[in-house]
Amino acid sequence: MRILGISGSLRAESSNARLLRAAAGLVPPGVALVTFQGLGDLPHFNPDLDGDLPPEPVGAFRALLGSVDGLLISSPEYAHGVPGTLKNALDWVVSSGELVGLPVLLVTASPGGGALAHAALVETLAVMTADVLGGSFATPLARAHVRPDGALTEPGLEAQLRAALEALVEAAGRHARARP
Repeated sequence: MRILGISGSLRAESSNARLLRAAAGLVPPGVALVTFQGLGDLPHFNPDLDGDLPPEPVGAFRALLGSVDGLLISSPEYAHGVPGTLKNALDWVVSSGELVGLPVLLVTASPGGGALAHAALVETLAVMTADVLGGSFATPLARAHVRPDGALTEPGLEAQLRAALEALVEAAGRHARARP
């Protein structure tokens, strides 16, 4: 089983990149969490470019999304909203359908908690008919609780992330079995 992780931040050492490293260490055996590194390489969304042959980074992103059983998005909140690069990536897959029915765990980690960005992402993903899991959550001060290597120093956050990942893996298994 493959889960795709996307950090909504382009910073290599962001709290969200660290949370993805933590998540990779918490997934059960037999589950691979691969991280998408091309968020900043996607061109600005332009419907005129979204024809039979989209730009190469977009095609590769769509193919990657189509090959996984679940999605983990860990994102900050910027100015009370969704980071532009993450929203841009989602815009590129609105009409292509890779997120339809795909189980998505959304973790919003931002100093202020990220509730506004979290709500906006839930709404965007719901419109795209992704299966946003109820275990999705927003968390403040994640940077203080996640070391650069992804080790979690806050037992409560580790337990919450582990439980959410278990729910994602269960939903991803159902999704994989339902594929034609």
